[in-house]
Amino acid sequence: MSATPLLELRGIDKSFGPVQVLRDVALTVHPGEVTALVGDNGAGKSTLVKCISGIHPTDDGEFLFNGEPVHIGSPRDAATLGIEVVYQDLALCDNLDIVQNMFLGRERRSGIVLDEPTMEQLAAETLAGLSIRTVTSLRQHVSSLSGGQRQTVAIAKAVLWNSKLVILDEPTAALGVAQTAQVLELVRRLADNGLAVVLISHNMNDVFAVSDRIAALYLGQMVAQVKTTDITHAQVVELITAGRSGGLGLATDPGSNGDGPQAADSISGGVR
Repeated sequence: MSATPLLELRGIDKSFGPVQVLRDVALTVHPGEVTALVGDNGAGKSTLVKCISGIHPTDDGEFLFNGEPVHIGSPRDAATLGIEVVYQDLALCDNLDIVQNMFLGRERRSGIVLDEPTMEQLAAETLAGLSIRTVTSLRQHVSSLSGGQRQTVAIAKAVLWNSKLVILDEPTAALGVAQTAQVLELVRRLADNGLAVVLISHNMNDVFAVSDRIAALYLGQMVAQVKTTDITHAQVVELITAGRSGGLGLATDPGSNGDGPQAADSISGGVR
């Protein structure tokens, strides 16, 4: 793990009219790690991801990327930095094949015609680099793929563009046991290849299977960011449902380099 976070958020606030959705949120994401972002419905997970991806402007706070302050004012800004998001609906077109989906909106051209051979080669290299062997043909229509195969195509599409941070929104939702295992293996492989990964999930088994750190949101506040090995399932549930865990002990300060211990209540800003 790099000592310098790839992405660091400090003091992020976001309101929609009179409703404050995010309050003084801090988060660090390191390359080569999977950070699981957990929280109940309405905790602010989706809003935070949309702020990181440039869909929603923040009201206050700052973003640092590779230790340098950056402005993310649009999805294009996020993509330029190397931030890609795979949403739960995957945003794939059933009537297009795998190659067409992976290059949708970013097609390669040779003169005025599409450079199909180059796109097919790059798609094949990306899938091979991720050790994805579940797809039999790059020219299969997405409508013919299983849920697990569709998820792997969406993830491969995200990493095709030299991404540095991949955010995955509930990637195993509605998948069977075997398909879930395949997707989790791919998630772990992304981090092992040096990418930073943020995994949003309600499935604690998935979270503990692949994550290096767990960041818990409660009512719009980051109440803890801890190493996965330093916390139990029950303590994560307490953070999600109550904003604190009496048995947590020491947690990792999300504003530090990840090595210094700090009391969980200090991280939560006194949330009760």
